[in-house]
Amino acid sequence: MEQLQELLGHPTELYNLVKFKMSGSGVSKVDQDSLSDNLRVCYKYLNETGRSFAVVIPMLDEELRHVMCIFYLVLRALDTVEDDMTISLERKIPILQNFHSYLYQPDWKFTDSQGKHKQVLEDFPTISLEFRKLAKVYQDVIADICHKVGHGLAEFLEKKVDSLQDWDKYGYCASGLPAIGIVQLLSASKLEDPVVGQDMELVKSLGLFLQKTNTIRDYLEDQLEGREFWPKEVWSKYAKKLSDLAKSENADKAVLCMNELIVNALQHISDVLTFLSRQKNQSDFNFWAVPQVLAIATLATCYNNQQVFKGVVKIRKGEAVTLMTEATNIQAVKAITYRYMEEIYRKIPSTDPSSSKAKQMVSSVMSISKPSSGFVSQTTYIPIYLSGVILLVAFWWQYLRY
Repeated sequence: MEQLQELLGHPTELYNLVKFKMSGSGVSKVDQDSLSDNLRVCYKYLNETGRSFAVVIPMLDEELRHVMCIFYLVLRALDTVEDDMTISLERKIPILQNFHSYLYQPDWKFTDSQGKHKQVLEDFPTISLEFRKLAKVYQDVIADICHKVGHGLAEFLEKKVDSLQDWDKYGYCASGLPAIGIVQLLSASKLEDPVVGQDMELVKSLGLFLQKTNTIRDYLEDQLEGREFWPKEVWSKYAKKLSDLAKSENADKAVLCMNELIVNALQHISDVLTFLSRQKNQSDFNFWAVPQVLAIATLATCYNNQQVFKGVVKIRKGEAVTLMTEATNIQAVKAITYRYMEEIYRKIPSTDPSSSKAKQMVSSVMSISKPSSGFVSQTTYIPIYLSGVILLVAFWWQYLRY
């Protein structure tokens, strides 16, 4: 009933969600009949593990679509090894460091993982086979990025994220390098303007922004699994141990700590907008823009929200779908950014010692994302005759989906 009330409280989102489901999404947009059996399995894994990427990858041109699907699954397998705390460091570190070599070993797989995405490790031969079918120029990029990411992640298994500089370095390994790999793959395809890949600092910022958002949002999940990615330089100002932030008596301090990290992440939005403004290919723009606007919305939801330390915090499904349909050009992305910056600004607590810094950062982002005077929002308004249908669908979704 709670989910139903949430849906009915945002009728435009509900309408967009219904349209999205009825039109097909993710792997359903790929022509299944044109795929080999192995590639069909790969898209199945993408749909199971890919979140927003399961939506944006099928939007790419066909050749790039398959390349990005395999690239994503290779990195997902690598990430699954890193995240699985049941694997000893003695086993995990060599696997991460040598993971790129497994791409060329037809029979290599790992069946001892307890991770939630363990299927990509158990059936890695299917993924590696499709990797070896790619053009050599794509194979070289994927193998090189896999090599660098594996070594970077292995390094942070043996050291803590102490400083903000460490936080940036870890984010670069986990998401910055993959973003650079994506640009290199786009460049190799000749489908994107070469200027897009000329400033790798912008690309690095895109990756850092996504990674910081993930580590902020996933605080509790990481704590429960025994992982720590928040920089000690920040959290040590609020608690003796990072795990102490989850204690009810530290709720106020925990939120202040998180707010400080969110403000740090917002510094990357300027680079994100600059990068997106250079995208000329529509499918590529969508590919980059959707994860970024979802991250912006996620940070707005997390800001000053004690629920991050109590359970899972995610944006609404209807909200996510609405953002996906809106973020099709740079002016729309700026409008979305401005909207969520206004939301964060309203939530900045006056009692926060860093409130002036937060207001300055948010105001700075708002100044560069304010929509132009001629921009018309793409917000969908629900035809009145569909309201009854939507109510019926909502009740059906709530009560009959099981």
